[in-house]
Amino acid sequence: MRKFAHVLFAVITAVVSMPAFAMDLSLDTAVSKILAESQDMKKADANIKKAKASLDAANSNRWMQIEGTASYMNMVDVEHPFSGSMNVTLPPQLGGLVAGMMGSSTPITEIEMPDNIFMAGVTITQPIYTFGKIGNAVESVRSAIKMSETSKEMVRREVKYSAVDLYWTAKMTDEIVKLAEKDLKSARDARRNLTSAGRASRGNLVKIESDVATKEINLSDAKFNRDTAHRMLKILAGIDVDEELNLTTEFPNDFSDLNAGKLKNTPEWDLLNQQIRMYEKSARSKRAGGRPTLAAMASYDYVSIANSADALFDKKGEQSAYWGLALQMPIFSGGVNRANATVEAMNAEAARQDLDKSRKVTTEKYNTAIAQYNHLRGNLATLKNARDLAARAYDFSRQRFIAGQTSAIELAEASSGLYQLDMALLNSKYKILMAAESVKKLGE
Repeated sequence: MRKFAHVLFAVITAVVSMPAFAMDLSLDTAVSKILAESQDMKKADANIKKAKASLDAANSNRWMQIEGTASYMNMVDVEHPFSGSMNVTLPPQLGGLVAGMMGSSTPITEIEMPDNIFMAGVTITQPIYTFGKIGNAVESVRSAIKMSETSKEMVRREVKYSAVDLYWTAKMTDEIVKLAEKDLKSARDARRNLTSAGRASRGNLVKIESDVATKEINLSDAKFNRDTAHRMLKILAGIDVDEELNLTTEFPNDFSDLNAGKLKNTPEWDLLNQQIRMYEKSARSKRAGGRPTLAAMASYDYVSIANSADALFDKKGEQSAYWGLALQMPIFSGGVNRANATVEAMNAEAARQDLDKSRKVTTEKYNTAIAQYNHLRGNLATLKNARDLAARAYDFSRQRFIAGQTSAIELAEASSGLYQLDMALLNSKYKILMAAESVKKLGE
Protein backbone atom coordinates (compact mmCIF):
# COMPACT_ATOMS: atom_id res chain seq x y z
CA MET A 1 0.00 0.00 0.00
CA ARG A 2 2.80 2.39 0.87
CA LYS A 3 4.53 1.48 -2.39
CA PHE A 4 1.35 2.35 -4.35
CA ALA A 5 1.09 5.68 -2.52
CA HIS A 6 4.68 6.52 -3.43
CA VAL A 7 4.03 5.67 -7.08
CA LEU A 8 0.82 7.78 -7.11
CA PHE A 9 2.66 10.71 -5.53
CA ALA A 10 5.41 10.47 -8.14
CA VAL A 11 2.87 10.45 -10.99
CA ILE A 12 1.00 13.45 -9.59
CA THR A 13 4.27 15.33 -9.09
CA ALA A 14 5.33 14.59 -12.66
CA VAL A 15 2.00 15.78 -14.07
CA VAL A 16 2.01 18.98 -12.02
CA SER A 17 5.60 19.76 -12.96
CA MET A 18 5.00 19.31 -16.70
CA PRO A 19 5.31 22.64 -18.54
CA ALA A 20 2.25 24.09 -20.24
CA PHE A 21 2.03 23.58 -23.97
CA ALA A 22 3.29 26.60 -25.92
CA MET A 23 1.43 28.00 -28.91
CA ASP A 24 3.24 27.33 -32.19
CA LEU A 25 3.47 30.50 -34.26
CA SER A 26 5.00 30.66 -37.73
CA LEU A 27 6.04 33.81 -39.55
CA ASP A 28 3.14 33.68 -42.03
CA THR A 29 0.59 33.10 -39.27
CA ALA A 30 1.97 35.97 -37.22
CA VAL A 31 1.83 38.33 -40.21
CA SER A 32 -1.77 37.29 -40.98
CA LYS A 33 -2.85 37.83 -37.38
CA ILE A 34 -1.19 41.23 -37.14
CA LEU A 35 -2.75 42.36 -40.43
CA ALA A 36 -6.17 41.24 -39.20
CA GLU A 37 -5.74 43.07 -35.89
CA SER A 38 -4.17 46.23 -37.32
CA GLN A 39 -6.08 49.42 -36.53
CA ASP A 40 -4.33 51.11 -39.44
CA MET A 41 -5.80 48.57 -41.87
CA LYS A 42 -9.28 49.07 -40.44
CA LYS A 43 -8.86 52.83 -40.75
CA ALA A 44 -7.78 52.40 -44.38
CA ASP A 45 -10.95 50.39 -45.09
CA ALA A 46 -13.03 53.16 -43.49
CA ASN A 47 -11.31 55.76 -45.68
CA ILE A 48 -12.26 53.79 -48.81
CA LYS A 49 -15.91 53.70 -47.72
CA LYS A 50 -15.78 57.42 -47.00
CA ALA A 51 -14.37 58.16 -50.47
CA LYS A 52 -17.05 56.03 -52.14
CA ALA A 53 -19.73 57.90 -50.20
CA SER A 54 -18.26 61.15 -51.53
CA LEU A 55 -18.63 59.76 -55.07
CA ASP A 56 -22.32 59.10 -54.45
CA ALA A 57 -22.69 62.68 -53.24
CA ALA A 58 -20.93 64.06 -56.34
CA ASN A 59 -22.95 61.88 -58.72
CA SER A 60 -26.20 62.97 -57.10
CA ASN A 61 -25.75 66.38 -58.73
CA ARG A 62 -26.21 64.73 -62.14
CA TRP A 63 -29.81 63.75 -61.43
CA MET A 64 -33.01 65.73 -61.13
CA GLN A 65 -33.89 67.63 -58.01
CA ILE A 66 -37.51 67.72 -56.88
CA GLU A 67 -38.59 70.44 -54.47
CA GLY A 68 -42.04 70.74 -52.97
CA THR A 69 -43.60 73.62 -51.02
CA ALA A 70 -46.86 73.97 -49.12
CA SER A 71 -48.12 77.00 -47.20
CA TYR A 72 -51.26 78.19 -45.46
CA MET A 73 -52.02 81.87 -44.76
CA ASN A 74 -54.75 83.63 -42.84
CA MET A 75 -55.13 87.32 -43.65
CA VAL A 76 -55.78 89.55 -40.64
CA ASP A 77 -57.95 92.69 -40.58
CA VAL A 78 -55.80 95.15 -38.68
CA GLU A 79 -58.84 97.05 -37.33
CA HIS A 80 -60.72 93.89 -36.40
CA PRO A 81 -58.02 91.20 -36.00
CA PHE A 82 -60.39 88.62 -34.47
CA SER A 83 -63.15 88.91 -37.04
CA GLY A 84 -63.88 85.83 -39.12
CA SER A 85 -63.22 87.49 -42.46
CA MET A 86 -62.07 90.72 -44.05
CA ASN A 87 -64.74 93.20 -45.21
CA VAL A 88 -63.99 96.04 -47.59
CA THR A 89 -66.40 99.04 -47.53
CA LEU A 90 -66.95 100.63 -50.95
CA PRO A 91 -67.89 104.28 -51.65
CA PRO A 92 -71.52 104.71 -52.86
CA GLN A 93 -70.40 105.67 -56.34
CA LEU A 94 -68.14 102.64 -56.69
CA GLY A 95 -70.69 100.39 -55.06
CA GLY A 96 -73.35 101.42 -57.61
CA LEU A 97 -70.88 100.92 -60.46
CA VAL A 98 -70.01 97.45 -59.27
CA ALA A 99 -73.69 96.60 -58.79
CA GLY A 100 -74.44 97.81 -62.31
CA MET A 101 -71.69 95.68 -63.73
CA MET A 102 -73.10 92.71 -61.89
CA GLY A 103 -76.66 93.45 -63.13
CA SER A 104 -78.05 94.43 -59.74
CA SER A 105 -80.03 97.57 -58.93
CA THR A 106 -79.05 97.54 -55.27
CA PRO A 107 -75.79 99.37 -54.64
CA ILE A 108 -73.07 97.20 -53.10
CA THR A 109 -71.61 98.90 -50.07
CA GLU A 110 -69.41 96.12 -48.69
CA ILE A 111 -67.33 93.27 -50.13
CA GLU A 112 -66.24 90.29 -48.06
CA MET A 113 -62.66 89.12 -48.85
CA PRO A 114 -61.72 85.45 -48.21
CA ASP A 115 -58.94 85.42 -45.62
CA ASN A 116 -57.77 81.73 -45.85
CA ILE A 117 -55.28 80.89 -48.57
CA PHE A 118 -53.59 77.51 -49.24
CA MET A 119 -50.77 77.20 -51.77
CA ALA A 120 -48.82 74.05 -52.80
CA GLY A 121 -46.37 73.41 -55.56
CA VAL A 122 -43.63 71.14 -56.88
CA THR A 123 -40.61 72.03 -59.04
CA ILE A 124 -38.38 69.61 -60.94
CA THR A 125 -34.94 70.64 -62.20
CA GLN A 126 -32.78 68.34 -64.35
CA PRO A 127 -29.24 69.52 -65.22
CA ILE A 128 -28.48 68.98 -68.90
CA TYR A 129 -25.02 70.50 -69.32
CA THR A 130 -22.90 72.14 -66.63
CA PHE A 131 -19.78 72.93 -68.70
CA GLY A 132 -17.53 70.76 -66.49
CA LYS A 133 -18.73 71.62 -63.00
CA ILE A 134 -20.19 68.19 -62.21
CA GLY A 135 -18.07 65.99 -64.49
CA ASN A 136 -14.74 67.24 -63.20
CA ALA A 137 -15.95 67.07 -59.61
CA VAL A 138 -16.91 63.41 -60.12
CA GLU A 139 -13.55 62.59 -61.72
CA SER A 140 -11.80 64.29 -58.80
CA VAL A 141 -13.65 62.07 -56.33
CA ARG A 142 -12.85 58.96 -58.39
CA SER A 143 -9.18 59.83 -58.13
CA ALA A 144 -9.66 60.22 -54.38
CA ILE A 145 -11.11 56.69 -54.25
CA LYS A 146 -8.09 55.30 -56.10
CA MET A 147 -5.88 57.22 -53.66
CA SER A 148 -7.60 55.61 -50.68
CA GLU A 149 -7.24 52.14 -52.25
CA THR A 150 -3.56 52.76 -52.98
CA SER A 151 -3.12 54.13 -49.48
CA LYS A 152 -4.54 50.88 -48.11
CA GLU A 153 -1.92 48.94 -50.08
CA MET A 154 0.79 51.19 -48.64
CA VAL A 155 -0.54 50.62 -45.14
CA ARG A 156 -0.70 46.85 -45.76
CA ARG A 157 2.94 46.78 -46.83
CA GLU A 158 4.02 48.90 -43.90
CA VAL A 159 2.11 46.75 -41.40
CA LYS A 160 3.48 43.58 -42.98
CA TYR A 161 7.03 44.93 -42.82
CA SER A 162 6.56 45.82 -39.16
CA ALA A 163 5.06 42.39 -38.45
CA VAL A 164 8.01 40.61 -40.08
CA ASP A 165 10.43 42.84 -38.20
CA LEU A 166 8.65 42.11 -34.93
CA TYR A 167 8.67 38.36 -35.56
CA TRP A 168 12.36 38.14 -36.46
CA THR A 169 13.24 40.43 -33.55
CA ALA A 170 11.40 38.10 -31.17
CA LYS A 171 13.03 35.08 -32.81
CA MET A 172 16.44 36.72 -32.47
CA THR A 173 15.84 37.28 -28.74
CA ASP A 174 15.06 33.55 -28.45
CA GLU A 175 18.38 32.74 -30.08
CA ILE A 176 20.23 35.25 -27.91
CA VAL A 177 18.81 33.59 -24.81
CA LYS A 178 20.11 30.23 -26.07
CA LEU A 179 23.54 31.74 -26.74
CA ALA A 180 23.60 33.40 -23.30
CA GLU A 181 22.61 30.13 -21.61
CA LYS A 182 25.31 28.25 -23.51
CA ASP A 183 27.88 30.93 -22.67
CA LEU A 184 26.96 30.85 -18.99
CA LYS A 185 27.06 27.05 -18.92
CA SER A 186 30.57 27.14 -20.42
CA ALA A 187 31.74 29.58 -17.74
CA ARG A 188 30.26 27.46 -14.97
CA ASP A 189 31.85 24.32 -16.43
CA ALA A 190 35.19 26.11 -16.48
CA ARG A 191 34.76 27.09 -12.83
CA ARG A 192 33.87 23.52 -11.91
CA ASN A 193 36.91 22.17 -13.78
CA LEU A 194 39.11 24.74 -12.09
CA THR A 195 37.95 23.93 -8.58
CA SER A 196 37.89 20.15 -9.10
CA ALA A 197 41.50 20.07 -10.32
CA GLY A 198 42.83 20.92 -6.90
CA ARG A 199 44.00 24.20 -5.50
CA ALA A 200 43.21 26.88 -8.06
CA SER A 201 45.24 30.03 -8.47
CA ARG A 202 43.58 33.09 -7.02
CA GLY A 203 43.85 35.03 -10.30
CA ASN A 204 42.13 32.33 -12.32
CA LEU A 205 39.43 31.86 -9.70
CA VAL A 206 38.64 35.59 -9.52
CA LYS A 207 38.50 35.84 -13.31
CA ILE A 208 36.18 32.84 -13.61
CA GLU A 209 33.87 34.18 -10.90
CA SER A 210 33.78 37.53 -12.67
CA ASP A 211 32.90 35.86 -15.97
CA VAL A 212 30.14 33.81 -14.37
CA ALA A 213 28.60 36.91 -12.75
CA THR A 214 28.80 38.88 -16.01
CA LYS A 215 27.23 36.11 -18.05
CA GLU A 216 24.43 35.66 -15.50
CA ILE A 217 23.59 39.34 -16.01
CA ASN A 218 23.75 38.88 -19.78
CA LEU A 219 21.34 35.96 -19.57
CA SER A 220 18.97 37.93 -17.34
CA ASP A 221 18.99 40.83 -19.81
CA ALA A 222 18.45 38.46 -22.73
CA LYS A 223 15.42 36.88 -21.04
CA PHE A 224 13.98 40.30 -20.28
CA ASN A 225 14.39 41.38 -23.92
CA ARG A 226 12.85 38.11 -25.08
CA ASP A 227 9.81 38.50 -22.82
CA THR A 228 9.37 42.10 -23.95
CA ALA A 229 9.56 41.19 -27.64
CA HIS A 230 7.17 38.24 -27.22
CA ARG A 231 4.69 40.38 -25.30
CA MET A 232 4.65 43.03 -28.03
CA LEU A 233 4.22 40.35 -30.69
CA LYS A 234 1.28 38.82 -28.80
CA ILE A 235 -0.40 42.19 -28.28
CA LEU A 236 -0.25 43.16 -31.96
CA ALA A 237 -1.29 39.67 -33.10
CA GLY A 238 -4.29 39.58 -30.74
CA ILE A 239 -2.89 36.71 -28.65
CA ASP A 240 -3.36 36.43 -24.91
CA VAL A 241 -0.29 37.90 -23.23
CA ASP A 242 -0.19 34.94 -20.84
CA GLU A 243 0.10 32.50 -23.74
CA GLU A 244 3.53 30.96 -24.22
CA LEU A 245 4.86 31.21 -27.76
CA ASN A 246 6.98 28.81 -29.74
CA LEU A 247 8.25 30.63 -32.83
CA THR A 248 8.52 27.82 -35.35
CA THR A 249 10.06 29.66 -38.33
CA GLU A 250 13.84 29.39 -38.08
CA PHE A 251 16.52 31.70 -39.39
CA PRO A 252 17.66 30.30 -42.76
CA ASN A 253 21.25 29.21 -43.15
CA ASP A 254 21.49 30.13 -46.83
CA PHE A 255 19.95 32.95 -48.83
CA SER A 256 19.15 32.85 -52.54
CA ASP A 257 19.78 35.58 -55.07
CA LEU A 258 17.28 38.42 -54.72
CA ASN A 259 16.68 38.82 -58.49
CA ALA A 260 15.27 42.34 -57.99
CA GLY A 261 14.98 44.46 -61.13
CA LYS A 262 14.95 48.20 -61.59
CA LEU A 263 12.29 50.04 -59.60
CA LYS A 264 9.55 51.10 -62.02
CA ASN A 265 6.63 51.94 -59.79
CA THR A 266 5.49 51.93 -56.17
CA PRO A 267 2.14 52.43 -54.42
CA GLU A 268 3.39 55.78 -53.16
CA TRP A 269 4.00 56.96 -56.72
CA ASP A 270 0.53 55.76 -57.74
CA LEU A 271 -0.97 57.66 -54.84
CA LEU A 272 0.83 60.89 -55.71
CA ASN A 273 -0.15 60.56 -59.40
CA GLN A 274 -3.78 60.15 -58.41
CA GLN A 275 -3.43 63.08 -56.02
CA ILE A 276 -2.19 65.28 -58.88
CA ARG A 277 -5.13 64.18 -61.03
CA MET A 278 -7.57 64.80 -58.18
CA TYR A 279 -6.36 68.38 -57.66
CA GLU A 280 -6.33 69.10 -61.40
CA LYS A 281 -9.90 67.87 -61.85
CA SER A 282 -10.99 69.79 -58.78
CA ALA A 283 -9.36 72.97 -60.18
CA ARG A 284 -11.28 72.53 -63.45
CA SER A 285 -14.51 72.04 -61.54
CA LYS A 286 -13.90 75.18 -59.45
CA ARG A 287 -13.03 77.16 -62.59
CA ALA A 288 -16.24 75.97 -64.27
CA GLY A 289 -18.20 77.56 -61.43
CA GLY A 290 -18.18 80.79 -63.45
CA ARG A 291 -19.76 79.13 -66.48
CA PRO A 292 -23.50 78.77 -67.16
CA THR A 293 -25.68 75.77 -66.37
CA LEU A 294 -28.29 74.50 -68.80
CA ALA A 295 -31.19 72.73 -67.13
CA ALA A 296 -34.72 71.52 -67.90
CA MET A 297 -37.37 72.76 -65.48
CA ALA A 298 -41.01 71.90 -64.78
CA SER A 299 -43.37 73.28 -62.15
CA TYR A 300 -46.92 72.76 -60.88
CA ASP A 301 -48.79 75.08 -58.44
CA TYR A 302 -52.16 74.83 -56.74
CA VAL A 303 -53.92 77.76 -54.94
CA SER A 304 -57.16 77.56 -52.95
CA ILE A 305 -58.95 80.55 -51.31
CA ALA A 306 -61.92 80.34 -48.93
CA ASN A 307 -63.61 82.25 -46.13
CA SER A 308 -62.69 79.55 -43.63
CA ALA A 309 -60.04 76.87 -43.36
CA ASP A 310 -62.66 74.13 -43.44
CA ALA A 311 -63.88 75.28 -46.84
CA LEU A 312 -60.47 75.43 -48.57
CA PHE A 313 -60.96 72.14 -50.38
CA ASP A 314 -64.75 72.31 -50.89
CA LYS A 315 -64.18 73.37 -54.47
CA LYS A 316 -61.40 73.11 -57.00
CA GLY A 317 -58.72 75.77 -56.64
CA GLU A 318 -56.59 77.51 -59.20
CA GLN A 319 -53.91 75.38 -60.90
CA SER A 320 -50.91 76.36 -63.01
CA ALA A 321 -48.00 74.48 -64.57
CA TYR A 322 -45.08 75.14 -66.88
CA TRP A 323 -42.02 73.46 -68.34
CA GLY A 324 -39.03 74.65 -70.32
CA LEU A 325 -35.30 75.22 -70.41
CA ALA A 326 -33.30 77.50 -68.14
CA LEU A 327 -29.81 78.86 -68.70
CA GLN A 328 -28.38 80.06 -65.42
CA MET A 329 -25.42 82.36 -65.87
CA PRO A 330 -23.32 83.61 -62.91
CA ILE A 331 -22.56 87.29 -63.50
CA PHE A 332 -20.31 88.27 -60.60
CA SER A 333 -18.86 86.22 -57.76
CA GLY A 334 -15.98 88.39 -56.59
CA GLY A 335 -13.38 86.10 -58.21
CA VAL A 336 -14.06 83.24 -55.80
CA ASN A 337 -14.17 80.60 -58.57
CA ARG A 338 -10.81 81.60 -59.98
CA ALA A 339 -9.28 81.83 -56.49
CA ASN A 340 -10.50 78.34 -55.54
CA ALA A 341 -9.21 76.95 -58.84
CA THR A 342 -5.80 78.54 -58.18
CA VAL A 343 -5.64 76.93 -54.74
CA GLU A 344 -6.33 73.48 -56.23
CA ALA A 345 -3.80 74.08 -59.02
CA MET A 346 -1.13 74.96 -56.44
CA ASN A 347 -2.01 71.79 -54.52
CA ALA A 348 -1.44 69.83 -57.74
CA GLU A 349 1.93 71.50 -58.20
CA ALA A 350 2.93 70.64 -54.63
CA ALA A 351 1.94 67.02 -55.30
CA ARG A 352 4.16 67.02 -58.41
CA GLN A 353 7.09 68.18 -56.32
CA ASP A 354 6.34 65.45 -53.75
CA LEU A 355 6.25 62.87 -56.54
CA ASP A 356 9.59 64.03 -57.92
CA LYS A 357 11.15 63.84 -54.45
CA SER A 358 9.61 60.44 -53.78
CA ARG A 359 11.00 59.04 -57.04
CA LYS A 360 14.52 60.04 -56.01
CA VAL A 361 14.32 59.02 -52.35
CA THR A 362 12.42 55.77 -52.82
CA THR A 363 14.65 54.67 -55.68
CA GLU A 364 17.71 55.28 -53.51
CA LYS A 365 16.17 53.32 -50.61
CA TYR A 366 15.28 50.48 -52.95
CA ASN A 367 18.76 50.30 -54.46
CA THR A 368 20.35 50.57 -51.01
CA ALA A 369 18.22 47.67 -49.72
CA ILE A 370 19.32 45.53 -52.67
CA ALA A 371 22.95 46.50 -52.17
CA GLN A 372 22.73 45.76 -48.44
CA TYR A 373 21.18 42.35 -49.13
CA ASN A 374 23.89 41.42 -51.63
CA HIS A 375 26.65 42.82 -49.40
CA LEU A 376 25.57 40.94 -46.28
CA ARG A 377 24.81 37.80 -48.26
CA GLY A 378 28.26 37.93 -49.84
CA ASN A 379 29.95 38.23 -46.44
CA LEU A 380 27.83 35.55 -44.78
CA ALA A 381 30.06 32.64 -45.77
CA THR A 382 33.15 34.45 -44.48
CA LEU A 383 31.33 35.27 -41.23
CA LYS A 384 30.31 31.62 -40.81
CA ASN A 385 33.88 30.52 -41.36
CA ALA A 386 35.12 33.06 -38.81
CA ARG A 387 32.55 31.82 -36.32
CA ASP A 388 33.62 28.18 -36.86
CA LEU A 389 37.28 29.13 -36.38
CA ALA A 390 36.37 30.96 -33.18
CA ALA A 391 34.54 27.84 -31.98
CA ARG A 392 37.64 25.73 -32.66
CA ALA A 393 39.83 28.29 -30.91
CA TYR A 394 37.57 28.23 -27.88
CA ASP A 395 37.59 24.44 -27.83
CA PHE A 396 41.41 24.42 -27.93
CA SER A 397 41.56 27.01 -25.16
CA ARG A 398 39.06 25.06 -23.06
CA GLN A 399 41.06 21.83 -23.40
CA ARG A 400 44.28 23.63 -22.46
CA PHE A 401 42.52 25.27 -19.51
CA ILE A 402 41.31 21.90 -18.26
CA ALA A 403 44.88 20.60 -18.57
CA GLY A 404 46.15 23.63 -16.66
CA GLN A 405 48.17 24.91 -19.63
CA THR A 406 46.48 28.34 -19.97
CA SER A 407 44.92 30.99 -17.81
CA ALA A 408 41.30 31.95 -17.28
CA ILE A 409 41.97 35.23 -19.07
CA GLU A 410 42.81 33.47 -22.31
CA LEU A 411 39.77 31.22 -21.93
CA ALA A 412 37.55 34.26 -21.32
CA GLU A 413 38.89 36.00 -24.41
CA ALA A 414 38.23 32.92 -26.54
CA SER A 415 34.73 32.58 -25.09
CA SER A 416 34.00 36.27 -25.65
CA GLY A 417 35.23 36.05 -29.24
CA LEU A 418 32.96 33.10 -29.97
CA TYR A 419 29.96 34.80 -28.35
CA GLN A 420 30.49 38.00 -30.34
CA LEU A 421 30.75 36.10 -33.62
CA ASP A 422 27.61 34.11 -32.79
CA MET A 423 25.83 37.41 -32.19
CA ALA A 424 27.28 38.92 -35.37
CA LEU A 425 26.13 35.93 -37.44
CA LEU A 426 22.64 36.12 -35.95
CA ASN A 427 22.45 39.87 -36.51
CA SER A 428 23.66 39.48 -40.09
CA LYS A 429 20.89 36.98 -40.87
CA TYR A 430 18.33 39.35 -39.37
CA LYS A 431 19.61 42.24 -41.49
CA ILE A 432 19.56 40.13 -44.66
CA LEU A 433 15.94 39.13 -44.04
CA MET A 434 14.87 42.71 -43.33
CA ALA A 435 16.73 44.01 -46.39
CA ALA A 436 14.77 41.56 -48.53
CA GLU A 437 11.57 42.67 -46.83
CA SER A 438 12.45 46.31 -47.55
CA VAL A 439 12.79 45.46 -51.25
CA LYS A 440 9.32 43.84 -51.16
CA LYS A 441 7.81 46.79 -49.35
CA LEU A 442 9.19 49.36 -51.76
CA GLY A 443 8.96 47.64 -55.11
CA GLU A 444 7.02 44.39 -54.95
